[in-house]
Amino acid sequence: MQAIILAAGMGRRLGEYTRENTKCMVPVNGIRLIDRLLTQLSTLQLKRVVIVVGHQAQNLIDYIGHRYDHLNIEYVENPIYDKTNNIYSLSLAKEQLQADDTLLIESDLIFSDRLIPMILEDKRPNLALVAKYETWMDGTMVCIDQEQNIVNFVPKSAFHYEDTDKYYKTVNIYKFSRDFSKNIYVPFLQAYCKALGNNEYYEQVLRVITLLDNTNLKALPIGNEKWYEIDDKQDLDIAEAIFANEEDVLRKYYGRFGGFWRFPQMLDFCYLVNPYFPSQRLVDEMQSNFRTLLTEYPSGMKVNTLIASKCFGVSEPYIIPGNGAAELIKLLMEDMQGKTGVIRPTFEEYPNRLQQEQLVTFIPQNNEYRYSADDLMEYFADKDIQSLLLINPDNPSGNFIPKADVLRLATWCDERGILFVVDESFVDFSDDYEHNSLLHDDILEAHPKLMVMKSISKSYGIPGLRLGILASADKERIARMKKQVSIWNLNSFAEFFMQIYNKHEQDYKKACQKFIEERAQFEQQLRTIKFIRVIPTQANYFLCEVLPPYKADEIVIYMLKQHNILTRDCSNKTGLDGGQYMRISVRDHHDNTRLVEALQQFPNK
Repeated sequence: MQAIILAAGMGRRLGEYTRENTKCMVPVNGIRLIDRLLTQLSTLQLKRVVIVVGHQAQNLIDYIGHRYDHLNIEYVENPIYDKTNNIYSLSLAKEQLQADDTLLIESDLIFSDRLIPMILEDKRPNLALVAKYETWMDGTMVCIDQEQNIVNFVPKSAFHYEDTDKYYKTVNIYKFSRDFSKNIYVPFLQAYCKALGNNEYYEQVLRVITLLDNTNLKALPIGNEKWYEIDDKQDLDIAEAIFANEEDVLRKYYGRFGGFWRFPQMLDFCYLVNPYFPSQRLVDEMQSNFRTLLTEYPSGMKVNTLIASKCFGVSEPYIIPGNGAAELIKLLMEDMQGKTGVIRPTFEEYPNRLQQEQLVTFIPQNNEYRYSADDLMEYFADKDIQSLLLINPDNPSGNFIPKADVLRLATWCDERGILFVVDESFVDFSDDYEHNSLLHDDILEAHPKLMVMKSISKSYGIPGLRLGILASADKERIARMKKQVSIWNLNSFAEFFMQIYNKHEQDYKKACQKFIEERAQFEQQLRTIKFIRVIPTQANYFLCEVLPPYKADEIVIYMLKQHNILTRDCSNKTGLDGGQYMRISVRDHHDNTRLVEALQQFPNK
């Protein structure tokens, strides 16, 4: 067995990273791709490793030097790498390709140590490693039959999005027998280059072969094994997170604040959305208008305020729609004066907008972080505060104050001239949710110091639209804040969602009820895990105390590394008692069961 590595490409999309070096010299978490690959190959009994070089060839050759003398490394140079594609690079190594069974590997890959043993241990002589298609993937796809025969290679020009459920992405690691290379692949390769030139891809030859001949070229799906192809800067950034060491992995994931749809098969139990909404009917309606929404300007603030008023049932002068609640939180906190009362642990986006000396903090003195309206009134009665912040249900504790008590607290604030900010982003997950919202004109008018914030992303399951609302009968403050945002602060998709939502409101109510039922089941499942204490919640997440001798970060890292499930380590969150805590969101029943099964496999101490 030998290995042939294709490393001649210029890697233009990596910009400054490849000006002075080829792609395989780019480091991921401090280790160059070529070093990682050669180290993986060093564990095998290979007769030789052939590296096809081109761009910055001498730099690569000099760098490798004699550091891998236990590998018999040979070089083949592509002198016209800037005018050709990898079909020509491989054709330059055709003599070597025909000399032995071959592992063919592209050099811009980073992958699990288990992938090469996986392909070698499979007895079938001609194999391509493949991964089920996901939206982040680009390049050559294949279709396979039930016997894992590759029946077609699908180039970019033949790619159809309606067929993605049938596609697998080639991982660009192949195993070819000497007989296949000598009698089938290389003859076709030479004929293809002669007929169509050298500016093509070697997979095109495989496509022709699969269409013309029964070659028994098989696919080997890699399942959940980690890999990534690094074509540009974003790929490099994602690869550094996927393959980070334990000391850095959580920082690199948490610091992304989303975008996890680009991470292969990862389950996100960290960020918080409704798993049962939007409905398929609503999605279909948005998809049917996709081209219009993509190519037309959205309405300005005046029109979108009108649409938000219709959608959420609040008078137009009382409401401001935002590009996510985050935009409105920033505006609101910058508009506030004096000291603010906060309850911790809580959602830190609010207190982080203030100076430490502006915060007056209440921390519940019990192990479930429960508190009531009376607790808050008693604590802040003698405090010099100009505003009071309540997240209800709170994040991460899930504590919930019933509506009647929140209104008592609003009256208490009115009497003292205290601005009362209530964030009810999670209120639609609470029991009896239909009656718990404060977004009603009569409530806002009865409490002129009340401001109600709501993130539409969370309860409505549309974080990609970036939509939030702020409502208050303080028309002067609302008008002042409207002037501070861009006239086009909402995109067309968010506007259209508000335009059509009321047609789908019954589906939303069904989704909320279904969620409450699933949360109850999930809580019972989580309580079977002996090393966590589940704290009751009225939101779409559970705060769980991790019991000694276990630690939250070791469980979170284990879940991510071994099961590709992301959860939140909350141990360092301000207001917690210094113990070990993690937050687990509620997804649908299938995903929740998968998480519980993964926790059950955690090594027993």
